[in-house]
Amino acid sequence: MPIRLFLSIYIIKHSTFRANPSMKKKKRLSTKQLLLAVLLLLGFTAITLFLYASHRDEKKFRSLSTEMFRKQMSSSTLNMHYTIAYPENFGITDYEITLPIYQPNSEMNDKDTASELLELLSDIDPQKLSSGDAYTYQLLLRNLMLTKELASFPYYSEPLSPAGGMQTQLPILLAEYAFRSKKDVEEYLKLLDQVDDYFASLLIYEREKKAAGLLQSASSLEKVKKQCDTIVTKDVLKRKEHFLQTTFVERMLPLLKAGILTAQDMKKYSAQNDRLLSTVVAPAYIALADGLFILEDDSIPLVGLSHQPGGADYYLLLLQEETGSYRDIDTIRQMLTTRFEAEYRTFRELATKHTKELSMLGKQNLPPTDSSQYQFPLKNPTEMLADLQKRMQQDFPPFPTLEGQDTFPAEVAVKTVSPSLEAFCAPAFYLTVPLDAVEENSIYINQKNSPSGLDLYTTLAHEGYPGHMYQTIYSNQTFRSREENLARKLLWYGGYLEGWALYVEFLSYDYAVSLLKDQSLDAESILAELEKHSRSMQLCLYSLLDIQIHYFGANPAQVQKFLAPLGIKDERAILSLYAYIVEEPCNYLKYYLGYLEILSLRDKARELWGENYSDYRFHDFFLNRGPSDFRTLEEALTNPE
Repeated sequence: MPIRLFLSIYIIKHSTFRANPSMKKKKRLSTKQLLLAVLLLLGFTAITLFLYASHRDEKKFRSLSTEMFRKQMSSSTLNMHYTIAYPENFGITDYEITLPIYQPNSEMNDKDTASELLELLSDIDPQKLSSGDAYTYQLLLRNLMLTKELASFPYYSEPLSPAGGMQTQLPILLAEYAFRSKKDVEEYLKLLDQVDDYFASLLIYEREKKAAGLLQSASSLEKVKKQCDTIVTKDVLKRKEHFLQTTFVERMLPLLKAGILTAQDMKKYSAQNDRLLSTVVAPAYIALADGLFILEDDSIPLVGLSHQPGGADYYLLLLQEETGSYRDIDTIRQMLTTRFEAEYRTFRELATKHTKELSMLGKQNLPPTDSSQYQFPLKNPTEMLADLQKRMQQDFPPFPTLEGQDTFPAEVAVKTVSPSLEAFCAPAFYLTVPLDAVEENSIYINQKNSPSGLDLYTTLAHEGYPGHMYQTIYSNQTFRSREENLARKLLWYGGYLEGWALYVEFLSYDYAVSLLKDQSLDAESILAELEKHSRSMQLCLYSLLDIQIHYFGANPAQVQKFLAPLGIKDERAILSLYAYIVEEPCNYLKYYLGYLEILSLRDKARELWGENYSDYRFHDFFLNRGPSDFRTLEEALTNPE
């Protein structure tokens, strides 16, 4: 209720009371009546002040978080396009078309900005916010505190890492840049025209890293340079066969059919795209490769973060940022060790119990590593995704619907990674859709390893249902239906997202076991169970190695010694694994520790809810509260509103 209106009503009521004819016979109010009147007045005053303060804090927080969102979106058109499809609906109408160009000393600016925002948050009482905003407040507070601490390590991050750097990510983001209007096409071309400046700014950052003594090893830079030499080549562009040419035309065709673009428009834009790819993008990759070649230093070893000044401290902060876990390193190691031992025992017991069935499959060496040669009832992605959707219904909530929506059709296209990117891309990935356009989704499969059968089925569970795609759509639909605070879309929680995808991937192995048993493929079902535990052991082991390498400083020889008792002795494979973990710190932990945190949260829910626990209820809680860090999630679980 507006404050002025509330006070007006209060005054009117008491004026009427004093003017009541029946009261004129009394000379004065009794002491009891006076006391009651004073208490009533104080009560109304307290309520008025409370409502004013609550309204002030709520309004202030909403204003602050909305401004944060709009500024962040306006600073990177590429990021905005993947976050919101229609900026004008979020009050963003005047913005510069720009890629996130690196500026020297930007880390210090980040630290100052985080400090300023923390100061502004300190003036807001979270207890006077709505439950949704109070939750967002807590997430923002922890995120900004972590950002401020990480800003003290300005040259430890690596935007050009061999496994997931922007030199490979940018082409994929450009290829999937949705065209919903003529304006989108024109903005895309303007972004393409900035690729040279963007890469030049990253090269400046790499030079600063070298000056700070924190440049990548020569072997890592050589991998990045090789990628730059092959991702965009003039020969492929000349033949008009590059995926940034073919996908550009494909994305314009729906606009042509809808009458938004004319044939002449398509011809003009295609010519501009070809020109920019040849004169801006290709030369940008060449310049980046040449610049990295000049920076290469053979004296820089391939070592973990702890070998750098303050590297172990940075690693602990990075671990929090990437996983959303606030546990200390010893507790995390113990969690991983305990899980590995449990998975190993289960694996050995299963293998010993079913020796006969496994021998029927001709499997002599354990653990199993490839199930593609064995029968699997479902042959293509469409069948597999449909089966996963059907099997998950009992334990997962349906997509929330907005007002006026009867059903929610989420379309998904399973695509293959371009051959020019196969060597540099993950086995599979899902591209997240904008908050306000969740209907069309894409899952990419890397055909380098030709996934099929059980491998493809569990991969689609990880990326599609009930994995990344399901979680993203569910989150976006929930966000819109509740009109959640926009600041939530600025926060990224890798442990929540990848932990969930791995959690449901392991559930999909159980789905596969049921499917195979239904088809009387009993031996194959045992193999599926074994592969589930084998994969869990592998990821758990790699997560332990991540800690050994980056926090305790393990070198390749020590890693070999660590793996030898487990029968892993292939020196080339070990060196390859060591290099990947050095180049991608916390990546395996983002998946596996995130998964273990979800299991811990689930155990806590069972303990708290008792006989009222169900997987459905837990999944509903997890999906409706996320994405979040795990400390805030546990607080929400143990202290419900």
